[in-house]
Parts: sequence; structure tokens; C-alpha cells
Amino acid sequence: MHAVAYAACHPADHAEAFLDLDLPAPAAPEGHDLLVEVRAVSVNPVDTKQRQANDPKGKPRILGFDAAGVVRQVGPACTLFRPGDQVFYAGLVTRPGSNADLHLVDERIVGRKPATLRFAEAAALPLTSITAGEALFDRLRIARNPDPRPGEAVLLIGGAGGVGSMAVQLARRLTGLTVLATASRPETREWCLKLGAHHVLDHAGDLPAQVKALGLSVPYIFSITQTAQHWDASCAILAPFGLVCAIDQTPVLDTNKLKAKAGGLVWEAMFARPLFRTPDMVAQHHLLNAVAELVDAGAVRSTMTEHFGPLTAANLARAHARVETGRVIGKVVLGEA
Repeated sequence: MHAVAYAACHPADHAEAFLDLDLPAPAAPEGHDLLVEVRAVSVNPVDTKQRQANDPKGKPRILGFDAAGVVRQVGPACTLFRPGDQVFYAGLVTRPGSNADLHLVDERIVGRKPATLRFAEAAALPLTSITAGEALFDRLRIARNPDPRPGEAVLLIGGAGGVGSMAVQLARRLTGLTVLATASRPETREWCLKLGAHHVLDHAGDLPAQVKALGLSVPYIFSITQTAQHWDASCAILAPFGLVCAIDQTPVLDTNKLKAKAGGLVWEAMFARPLFRTPDMVAQHHLLNAVAELVDAGAVRSTMTEHFGPLTAANLARAHARVETGRVIGKVVLGEA
């Protein structure tokens, strides 16, 4: 099978940042595994961090988490899918990645591909949908109830990236909260509004003053990026008894700043369920199916904004370089258009 791998931690613009390889196909699936023919993938910041930090020491390693494709074989314990089913998913950090023609993945973290999306459009969604959905509804414990909650808001710090783009949509469609997103450029501000944010704040400015001017209580903050930089502002904005959920790597945070409000800090890590094989691991299957239903109903849109062509070493290197700029709106995708 064709695969794109890396053998050393090179910069994205290095001639051998990635390699096109012809590798043996994965073994027949066992247990709950599916063998998926990958049609499209997307690139997340975690992909670039893996390439930069995890040295394979000359042994080629396949990266990639997000994928959309077709089930070719199922393991003996599989009950959720059959050969021929179209699926989308984000794989596991400890297994070979999705940047290959064929990929093994546990069916319990796989969802039905939205019927109304092409493979590339679908590949943009899994990792960010799981991260955003778990952060909002599992970690922040926001009720899935669209009935209006006057005066109460959720603040999404970093609304225009991949995770933020899904968080804006899910918060707007599935809760009655006022959705506040942050963005600092005209194009990112417009993107957040298009996805459903009620208000877009400038995270380069005085966030507490901007929230105060809206007259809203903010019991929920999803800090998607630059948590340390915005920590003081988050603590000032958070309503009493509220929660902050973070996903990015941070230096030590002064959580004492939450004590007076009896507030809390929680972490979202979308790999936690499959990595530790928790009893509710199949929740990610259900979450992706729910997102597929929202997409097919026209309530949620794909966040694909850039397509970098077929999955090749050269194209994947370009995609990694683009993601590393930190200025991507939505998601970068490769593969079948």
C-alpha cells in the first residue's frame, strides 16, 4: 500500500520531511478493529507536534488521525459496521496513523460518514468534533438543551481554528447559551459569525471589558488556545462556580485565582477514552454519529477551508507548514475531493 511517513524530525520545508513509501498492508482486523480504505485525511496541530517532537530514529512512522473512507474488512467482535460502510473518525496516538491507503481503527471511535459530504469534507470533522463535543458537554457539563438561557454565555477562546469552528456550531445548535467566540482578524471574525457565534470578541484586546459591556454572565469558558496568555482574563470573566476547560499545553497556571469564585479548571483530551480503553469508549462513536446527523440535517457544516490535493509526501509537507503558521481558518484536508 502507499503510505506517507517520516523517518526523522525535520522542519516541514525539509526535502525529506515526509517520504512516499510502499509498505505491506495491515494484517486482517482482529477484535473490534476495522480495516478502512482511506479516501481523505486532514491535518491537525497535533500532527505537526508529533512530527516535530517524536523522533522515529530512522524507522518510518505514519502520522495522521482524521480520516474518511470505506470499511473493507471487520474484526470478529465488530457489531457497528459492515464492509462497504462509509465512515469518518480520528485514530489513536499510539497506533499507526491514517496517512496511508489502508488503516486499522477500533470501531468504537468511528462514526458513520455524513451522507451529504464528500470524503474530503468529512475528513475535516472527526478530531475537532470529538474535542469540542467532549469539552462542552462532558468536561464543562453544559446541558444539551436549546431552550434559551437569557443572560448566560459560553466563551470560546480561539473560535476560528478547527476545534473552535466546531465548538461554535455545537454550542449554537445544541445549547441555549449566548455563544461568545474570540478572533483578532476581520476574516476570522467573519468566519465565527458565519458559523453561528452571537458575538465575536477581540482576544488581542481587553476581554473582561468586552464581556462586561455585553452584560452577560459566563459560567463556561472553553480555552482552545493560548490558555496561559489569557488565564488572568479567564479568571476575571468566569462567573462564580463556573468552569474553565483547556486543551493546549501550558506552563503552570495559578489556579488560586479561581478559589474566591469556587471555580474549577478541567482538561479535555480526546485520546483519553481510547487510550485508556474506558468503559464508555463507544461514546465517541455516538458523538460522531450525532454530528453526522446534524450535518445531514443542515445544522452543522464542514469546516474544510483548504484542500492540498492528493495524499503525497510533498503535499503533506505543505499542509504541515500551513498548519504551523497558526493562522489556518477551519481545517486543511488532503485526498479524494
